[in-house]
Amino acid sequence: MRDTRRARLILGLLLAAALVVLTIDHRAGGSSPFGPLRGVGSSLFGAAERFVAGVVTPVSEFVGAIAGATGARDRIKELEAQNAKLRADLARQSLDKARSAELRRLLGTSQRGGYTVVPANVVARRGHPGFEDAIEIDAGTSDGVRPEMTVINGEGLVGRVVRATASNSTVMLLSDPASSAGARLEGGNEIGVIHGVGEYGRLVQFRLLDSTAQLTPGTRIVSFGSQRGVPYVPGVPIGVIERVEATPGELTRIAYARPFANLSALDAVGVVIAAPKRDPRDAVLPKLAGER
Repeated sequence: MRDTRRARLILGLLLAAALVVLTIDHRAGGSSPFGPLRGVGSSLFGAAERFVAGVVTPVSEFVGAIAGATGARDRIKELEAQNAKLRADLARQSLDKARSAELRRLLGTSQRGGYTVVPANVVARRGHPGFEDAIEIDAGTSDGVRPEMTVINGEGLVGRVVRATASNSTVMLLSDPASSAGARLEGGNEIGVIHGVGEYGRLVQFRLLDSTAQLTPGTRIVSFGSQRGVPYVPGVPIGVIERVEATPGELTRIAYARPFANLSALDAVGVVIAAPKRDPRDAVLPKLAGER
């Protein structure tokens, strides 16, 4: 009990002293004898405040940076998605333009030759039993396509249909080693046979039946045509001769021609469902430089 009374007494004296000091300091104003103590206190409390602010501010900035970084990552992801969509749109537009150009060239070739065609897209390139070089197209019997029909594109002869279902068909390319087609030199009646030699369609072999006929690089060849246009219609550009082999003493002459159609990069093609009433001869061949 004594300790408790003594503590209360000391606390009361301290409170009374504090009130006296505050009263004197307030009434004395700037001439207060307690001014230096007040300055020391302010310095001590100011330093403490600056210390606390120095600790808290970096923490606040770090938290804000984390929040900002999360937002930045989300924005970057959003921009990347937008860029990917733009790239896809551009690729789609480029593809549509390329296909439209292919179809325009196909239409021009079919009109010049008088061919009735069913347009189709190449959906796959694959081997087929008995063939090495074939493609799959998205047109079939429901579109009027039948086996042994000629297939062309805007540049020239592609091959012939060997199998057809309701919605798809298999086309053996001109480059397939099992392929053969009658051909004729431009500007004349010398005929021969085109054979595929593989090599991804870079070259085809042309065997001229008359060994005495002139055969030089740069000469172009067109399809001779089959009876009733099956499997090949006449007048379709085939290619241009690149080299001629020496065949002394043989009854035929052999040359190699570069096909007009890029057989390794086919997209839009046309199946000829009706042959022209008249052989177009050389009318479908592309014009040479300087021709009108």
